Amino acid sequence: MIAPGLQRNHVLVALTLTLGMLSWDGRAQAENWPQWRGPRGNSTSDEGNLPIQWSDSQGVLWKAELPEWGSSTPAIWGDDLFVTTQHDDELLVLKFDARSGKLAWTQKAGAAQTVREAPKRKQQKFHQLHNLASPSPVTDGRTVVVHFGNGDLVAYDFSGQERWRHNLQDEYGAYTIWWGHANSPVIYKGAVISACMQDSLADVAEKPVESYLVAHDLRTGALLWKSSRMTKAAAEQCDAYTTPVLFDRDGQAELVVMGGNQLDGYDPATGKQLWFLAGLVGGRTVTGPTAADGLLFVTRGMRGPLIAVKPNGAGELSDSAIVWKQEKGTPDTPCPVVAEGILFAITDDGISRAFDANTGRQHWTQRLPGDYKASPLAADGHVYFLNTRGLCTVVKLAAEFEKLAENQLSDSTLASPAIADGRIYIRGRTALYCLGGRKP
Repeated sequence: MIAPGLQRNHVLVALTLTLGMLSWDGRAQAENWPQWRGPRGNSTSDEGNLPIQWSDSQGVLWKAELPEWGSSTPAIWGDDLFVTTQHDDELLVLKFDARSGKLAWTQKAGAAQTVREAPKRKQQKFHQLHNLASPSPVTDGRTVVVHFGNGDLVAYDFSGQERWRHNLQDEYGAYTIWWGHANSPVIYKGAVISACMQDSLADVAEKPVESYLVAHDLRTGALLWKSSRMTKAAAEQCDAYTTPVLFDRDGQAELVVMGGNQLDGYDPATGKQLWFLAGLVGGRTVTGPTAADGLLFVTRGMRGPLIAVKPNGAGELSDSAIVWKQEKGTPDTPCPVVAEGILFAITDDGISRAFDANTGRQHWTQRLPGDYKASPLAADGHVYFLNTRGLCTVVKLAAEFEKLAENQLSDSTLASPAIADGRIYIRGRTALYCLGGRKP
């Protein structure tokens, strides 16, 4: 039998532990943003109580200056936020406290020049809109991997200690993509997978240049597999700046890649090609694939048709895998986002549209201010469209258009936003912004 005083102490201890567990549970359930386009690679988040209004003087919880510049998206795990940038020729990795904005550490991952002028089709050169710090970091909560346009692929632990490194150009040949390598790595079950899709030079070189996928052990950096990815595309049509996405097909994970006039799926554990849909002729591909509701949504390069694909076999697929297509007003750069059965897309010059994701029937079309490179986000019943001049238009996630807010930050914004723990993070050219303000 417990004495009354001790009993009260036990009750207090139990209550304290319960409250602590509830508090810890709430944080544990907060969704991370571990990679380009978020936890599912499709620009959606399950987070709630997200802000819909902000400005330079309202709703900014913190602002952290960044060494200029880059267009990678932050990767966030718990209270740890990672972002890459380029300062002159230095390739930097920065870790911030996601709650306070305090800089925890900076590591120099490498050094390289951003080539702006080069002999055509001899080596990669970079478009003026981006530099070597375009690929986004990826993390599993223990290791963060960064990739830069010079080929540096480097892994760090959360204390900033380097674990391993590779340079894909040194190991597999110089990049020949026309406008600068920008593919972000992804993680699958202890493997970090990188994509390189580039001009084969088949019409001008003695030996074609290879496009490929390559996987390394996340902990050690050891090579796990490498798969050649050669298509029938030629010259610039071989180029793709897209990031692979993991797709659940009948309970099996597939790594889906778009580019080189082709969409295909691979076994992410072995690198074996499972199926491919060829003949998606358009041009170099910037906007990447989106997976949702058992379908894959892709845009053929150079503002070609937006198509919905349901893989229906193995090997080469026929056009019967295309469920629907939309030929008018498709994006060149921003990826579409799908939520609650609705697909939202925006063209680079600001024409936003909503479609029924299953049928392709258009719900609405609306012009939004400015030009767009960032991919829209869908979360908490809203869709966020961020243009290149710091203006974010928030609309209702619905089949009828309803604008909820326009929010202006004084910065240029090419990177896609990120969401974690009830906050929105926007990476500008000069600073990183953490937005909040709505009460639970």
